[in-house]
Order: sequence, then C-alpha cells, then structure tokens
Amino acid sequence: MGILAPDMKKVWLFIAGLVFAVLWSSASTATKLGLVAAQPLVICITRFFLAGVLMLVIAHVILRSRLPQGKEWRQLAIYGLLNISVYLGLYVVAMQHVSPGLGSLAVATNPVFINLISALFFRQPLKGFVVLSLLLCSLGVVLAAWPLLQNSSATPGGLLILLVSMLAYSGGVLYFSRCSWNNLSIMAINGWQTLLGGIFLLPFAAVTYDASRNAWDWRTIGAVLWLAIPVSIVAVQLWLYLLKDNAARASFWLFLCPVSGFLIANAVMKEPIGLYTVAGMALVIGGLYLVQVKRS
Repeated sequence: MGILAPDMKKVWLFIAGLVFAVLWSSASTATKLGLVAAQPLVICITRFFLAGVLMLVIAHVILRSRLPQGKEWRQLAIYGLLNISVYLGLYVVAMQHVSPGLGSLAVATNPVFINLISALFFRQPLKGFVVLSLLLCSLGVVLAAWPLLQNSSATPGGLLILLVSMLAYSGGVLYFSRCSWNNLSIMAINGWQTLLGGIFLLPFAAVTYDASRNAWDWRTIGAVLWLAIPVSIVAVQLWLYLLKDNAARASFWLFLCPVSGFLIANAVMKEPIGLYTVAGMALVIGGLYLVQVKRS
C-alpha cells in the first residue's frame, strides 16, 4: 500500500476492516446455500483450489512477486493447515448443523481468544480501553444473537466442531503475525496458504466423496465462486493487511461479522432480526470506535 500519512492510514485501516467484516460474514450464508446441493469438503476443495490458483497467477505471473524461500514454505504450510484446512474445513462441516447466524456469531469469539492468548502466552498487556472494548463488543454480540439463539436449531456436535475451528483460526492469526515473511507479498502468502490448505484436505475429501450428494447447479457454482473470489481473495487480502498492522487490534473487526452476518442471513434466508440486533450493533460499533480512536 506504500507509505501513508498516519491519519490516512487510520482511514484506510477503518475502510479495510469494514469491507473485510461484510465480505467475511457473508461466507456463512453462502456456505449454507451451497450445502443444499454439495458436500462440505467438495465446496471447500473447489473453493480453495480456484482461489489459490487465481492468486498465485496474479502474484507470480502478473505482479512478478518472488516465490517463497527456505523456512517460508514451512510457515506457509503451518499457516495453511491452521487457517484453511482445520479452521475452514471444520467450519463448513459445522455449518451442516448450525444456522448461518450462529456461524457468524462464532467468529466473534476469536477476538477474545486472540487477546487472551496474547496476554497469557506472549505477555502482551491488556490496556483498560481494550478490556472495555472487548466487553462492549461481547455484550453487543450477545444482544444481537439473542433472538437467533432462541429460534435457531444447533446440535451439540455442530457447536463443538465450530468451537474447535475458531480456536484453530485464533492460533493461525497469532502464528501469522509472529512469523517473519521478509517482504513476501500478501497476495503470494494468501495464494500459497490457500492452495496448501486445500491440498491437506484432499485425502479427507476423497474418502468421504459421494457423487450422488453433489449437484453442480447454480447453487453449488454460485457458492463456490462467491467463497473463492470475494471471500477467500478480497476479504483475506484485507485481513492479512490488517494483521500486519496489529493482530490484536485487527481482531476487533471480527466482532462486526455477526452483525453484518445477521443482516445478510435475514435478507437472503429470512432469519429473524429486530431491536436486539439494532442494540447489539450499536454496542459493537461503539467498541470498535473506541479501539480505533485509541490506537497508538
């Protein structure tokens, strides 16, 4: 992005975070629609290979970015395993057993995990305004989700799979932020971790594949294209940019995902929305505003 003046950088980070949250939260509804016509790992594999190849062509053929070197391959493999294979692989399986709104809600647990892990294992202090922001955003998410929790069905197994996937995602965030990438382009990092994550899932997809459960109609193709391009490419590019600035602070944008996710699920799948969601949105925005204003 080049060198930006401090104020302009704050504006860009805010816009990047907002667009990321909207696109990322759309994944749960797109996944739910795709699962009507295809198996979860079929959607995953197709999405990851399409997105990975597109990004690598852009990075290495069009933009002439360098290839990863030495230990960067190991870092990419570990990050792809956590962020793609475990997190998104389990997430799409869990979406068979929970609603799109609850899928978006689960994303909001990551800022808590990320900040707590940072404080406990990396001795990163939790400042007062960070704690206040966490409380405001957490309360906002609970308020927004309340009607959904009362009216949506979810199995205990689905919720457990969802929790494990979120822990993997939080671990991946912290791993990425603590690796030295030696100016390897964000597009190259995203492309390789996505492709490697898809490769790691291939054996599981092959074992569970059932041709009778996969119809390549507009639902499957539409879900794969949306998940591959706006989500895996655009949203993740923005997310990696936010992480490079500050992983803990970037994680607060995940609190906005349930709010935008509820709105998308309501528009597309008619999930309930009301005053609780509006009140929750106000608290989440307040918490996000506080942590952005106080950023050093």
